[in-house]
Amino acid sequence: MEALQALADPTRRELIGLLAGGERTAGELAARFPVSRPAISRHLRVLRESGLVSVRADGRERHYALDPEPLRRLDEWLEPYRDLWAQRLDALETEIARGRRARTRREPT
Repeated sequence: MEALQALADPTRRELIGLLAGGERTAGELAARFPVSRPAISRHLRVLRESGLVSVRADGRERHYALDPEPLRRLDEWLEPYRDLWAQRLDALETEIARGRRARTRREPT
């Protein structure tokens, strides 16, 4: 899963989040980060090579857009694990509630 590997980096996840709002130029994207433009270009290349973003040239500008298909495939792959996590999170919520009730009973009024 190239998409999963590409999304492992927090900067690339943030780029995906920005592109979820619509197409943006490379310059617009780079302006949002405290790193160099070449560093953002490398991140965009990884996202493009993984199929998560597409690029189109308009003169000297490069416009990037999110391609949601790899995210859909990733979502489908994760589907069987959702029930497992939901059960575990429900159990954690129950234990947290028990701990709160126990603390409340012990506190003097």
